[in-house]
Amino acid sequence: MSDHARPDVEAVHELETLVRQMAEQLASFRRRALSAEEQLRHLETPDDHPDPPRVRERIRALEQENASLRGRLDAATARTRSVLERVHFLRQQAQLEDR
Repeated sequence: MSDHARPDVEAVHELETLVRQMAEQLASFRRRALSAEEQLRHLETPDDHPDPPRVRERIRALEQENASLRGRLDAATARTRSVLERVHFLRQQAQLEDR
């Protein structure tokens, strides 16, 4: 009886193949995890980069300020148009009186 004919030997070879494949996958996952941890460490360093919660707070504050300024600009534009219309009206009145 040859080794290839025995079911237990075939099972051992199959098991060895599966273990080798799983070891390769595990090594790949480990490399990816180490790489991700390294990237995370770079993101967490406070060197020149503010941390994300502060950035989000700053963005919210700037958006609120932007909305406030936009409202003030719209109000100022409306007042300017109103004054311009009055100036046009007064100019027309003055021209009619000069005739």
